[in-house]
Amino acid sequence: MATDTAQKKLQGELEKFKAVQKDYQKALAARQQLDAQLSENNIVKSELEELETEAQVYKMMGPVLIKQDVDEAKQTVKKRIEYITGELKRQETNIKDLEKQQDSYREKLSKLQQELQKAQMKQIGVKS
Repeated sequence: MATDTAQKKLQGELEKFKAVQKDYQKALAARQQLDAQLSENNIVKSELEELETEAQVYKMMGPVLIKQDVDEAKQTVKKRIEYITGELKRQETNIKDLEKQQDSYREKLSKLQQELQKAQMKQIGVKS
């Protein structure tokens, strides 16, 4: 009886742990994507800084290229970089929280495994 309860408890905590791991993997993927976007936008920013103010810049909107002012393009890229940087910070915080949750579940799972082993040993001792 005690082993069944301990096993159910262990299984429940294991499911929660797996869900947190899945969220952690998603957060890592999102951070990786944001890193790539930040890198790409920094390259665009450096390219725009090398242009003269009279240069022509085009912005792709769907399948169409639309003429855009150089200063406007610089501002757009600057704002995009600020946004991505903010999202990266938010994602880092999320990742740290998920790491703490994983550690917490690992401790719980370890304790529950020990409890289950003790319960099984008692049950074996009773049968003998």
